[in-house]
Amino acid sequence: MSKFLDFISQRLVNFLPNELNAQELSQLLWPRNHSLLLSRRRATMIVNRVRFFAMLFTLLTPLWGVIDIIVFSPSLWVKLALLRLITTAAFAALLIFYRPNGSLFDAYRAIAILFLIPTLFYIASHSLLSNYELTNLSAAVASGYAFLPFLLMAGLAIFPLSFAESLSLAGTLLIAQGLAGYLNWSTLNWPSFAGGFWLLILIAGVTTLASASQLAFMITLVRQAIHDPLTGIFSRGSGKEIINMQWAGAKRNNQPLALAFIDLDHFKEVNDNFGHEAGDNTLRQFAAELGKNLRDSDSLLRWGGEEFLIVMPMTSIDQALQAMQRMQKVGFGTRPDGVPLTASIGLAERINDNLQDPEQLLALADNRMYQAKQAGRNRVCATELPDQAIAPN
Repeated sequence: MSKFLDFISQRLVNFLPNELNAQELSQLLWPRNHSLLLSRRRATMIVNRVRFFAMLFTLLTPLWGVIDIIVFSPSLWVKLALLRLITTAAFAALLIFYRPNGSLFDAYRAIAILFLIPTLFYIASHSLLSNYELTNLSAAVASGYAFLPFLLMAGLAIFPLSFAESLSLAGTLLIAQGLAGYLNWSTLNWPSFAGGFWLLILIAGVTTLASASQLAFMITLVRQAIHDPLTGIFSRGSGKEIINMQWAGAKRNNQPLALAFIDLDHFKEVNDNFGHEAGDNTLRQFAAELGKNLRDSDSLLRWGGEEFLIVMPMTSIDQALQAMQRMQKVGFGTRPDGVPLTASIGLAERINDNLQDPEQLLALADNRMYQAKQAGRNRVCATELPDQAIAPN
């Protein structure tokens, strides 16, 4: 299976942005490896586009009812009008009550509702029209209802979706088309139905590629926006968002959240004695060494200059302290003159320190980092008392 996915990934390279790196290709197939920030931005975009789609359908769905009144008999257009009224109300509710909150689950639910509403309308209207004898103009107008699945399938192209997500939605529409054919089995025009079904499959392929292309551009843009260009780790701007998201999750689930504020010791001497290029290389090395010892759930941020943060969800103050001491023992690399790099580290934790918001968490970790410096540098401070600052064993 992995070889097949690798083969598909390589074939897709020619259709996607050149800026997309090899590690990011798997993100086009399945959303499981998406970063928290990418998922949040993608969820917001999906919901906003769902609402735009819902707005168009809210306006256009009742307008077509005028055509129904002109060409259909009263017994038919009244029933169609009722269907349109219910459908319009559903679209309006989706537009009014659904708001983006950064949750990918909510985004999935929004897009599912968006496509469920017209799909049900299509099945109901298709079944209703099949019970009436239509001729000339009324038959021509009724045939327009059959284009709704094609419109929905083409609409998938406006969403940044992975291949798995696109194929799931496209498959649902194809199943709905098949169900509509089954409900009208006795009167079905098989050549016409088969041709339409084949065209729907072709459109599904095109929209799947279009959605994946949107996702590829989004992955590239988000990566460039949220990462520090020097070290490649998260930047300060995206770091604030990460801290707020992790805080909200920890508070909601009543879980610990630890934060380490790290400042390189005597880094100014590196720039002064060896130049800024050597200083930049030292920062890259330091970030790389930190990254090697982090869990997948941890987030490493460059806060500014030689200051770094590590956000550690579901981590108590004792666990965070042990992790920082372990990193100190392993080492942070060396300066250009071969002297080992050291850092002063301040720790704070949401529950242990009885903090009320993420700003307090950041401020306390920052304050304890300064206490570690005042206590002699190259140590971790996890309490308010300077004599509790702990040097590496």
